[in-house]
Amino acid sequence: MSTNFKSIKAERTTETRNIHDLETHGTGNIFETIVALSRRSNQVALSLRKELSEKLEEFVIPTDSLEEVFENREQIEISKFYERLPKPHSIAIKELQDESLHIANEEEQDDAETEA
Repeated sequence: MSTNFKSIKAERTTETRNIHDLETHGTGNIFETIVALSRRSNQVALSLRKELSEKLEEFVIPTDSLEEVFENREQIEISKFYERLPKPHSIAIKELQDESLHIANEEEQDDAETEA
């Protein structure tokens, strides 16, 4: 699932959630829903981390001296931008609420395959 994480309007702060809403938007089982959100959150985090690393790689200056520290305004702005993005768990919950996150149930898939 390729989603532009920067365009998702998820909360940037911690928010109390109604677990019954999560359960109804999810699988119908709160524990399965939490596991699915956790997995999606990890996927989002890895994607964001990879993207940030690729952008910051441009600023790496190979030096042998640890004494020299260069301050690059563009690098700082990129880092601040990624810090201001919603956290991965907020993005995953927002995707679930917007119904752009599909949770596949392995048992239902196995039943459908055996019936076919």
